[in-house]
Amino acid sequence: MVREWTLGERYDSALGEVRWKRLGDPAAEPLVLLHGTPFSSFIWRDIAPALALGRSVYVFDLPGYGTSAMFPEQDLSLDALAGVFAELLGHWELTRPDVVAHDSGGAIALGAHVDRGVPYRLLALVDAVSLPPWGSEFFALIGEHPDVFSRLPGTLHRALLREYIVTASSAGLRPDVLDALVAPWLGPGGQAAFYRQLAQRRSDQSYTDRIQSGYAAIEPPVLVCWGADDTWVPAERGRELAALVPGAGLRVIEGAGHLLPEDRPAELTAALLSFLR
Repeated sequence: MVREWTLGERYDSALGEVRWKRLGDPAAEPLVLLHGTPFSSFIWRDIAPALALGRSVYVFDLPGYGTSAMFPEQDLSLDALAGVFAELLGHWELTRPDVVAHDSGGAIALGAHVDRGVPYRLLALVDAVSLPPWGSEFFALIGEHPDVFSRLPGTLHRALLREYIVTASSAGLRPDVLDALVAPWLGPGGQAAFYRQLAQRRSDQSYTDRIQSGYAAIEPPVLVCWGADDTWVPAERGRELAALVPGAGLRVIEGAGHLLPEDRPAELTAALLSFLR
């Protein structure tokens, strides 16, 4: 059974309302969890409570994702989302948090640090969008024809979306988990938002091309975690990333695909706890 996951707090960002919540002791050391594309904070539902046993854990849905605001012409570029991330840290009054980031959340966390000077105590990057090339063949196809896909009948969109998201997992997704991952992208608004954010990601490679020159100057300790069977962003990208960041640790987890928090949550949590200590 899927753990209940709701975000009760709201913040009005430059890109619309952001839904968020905090778990654990508010006085404990802060830890922020960042999701990626096309997911939401839902991917942290089993990991965040475990980390919150000793930390003050912040989770949120990026603008354009999950339960946060979605609207036409919304700027969902990695650069704009890095700005919202910096906004949120200021709103939460977190000056030097630990950060764990998955997928394009990794590019957001890296960009906020390298481009905007946002300081972290520790940074963990999980199957992170960080170095080219990234994205599946289907991802590239959507990026070339977002208007065509956005006009698909709802039933075809739902079927296509389910088949696409399943490929992010190596172990396979339970039907109820798949339903929850797909749900934000259904209906006319959700369907348009899904293709809008994927089209934006395709044009965002110039952003990661630009910020990667700053990886060698990253000072906080970094852990790179990757699913050995990741077909969206292969584990070789993780090895390259760990080699570029001074002193970075690398943990490749067997039996996991791109959705490492779903495929091997216990192993990922153990790796994160060891690093955060």
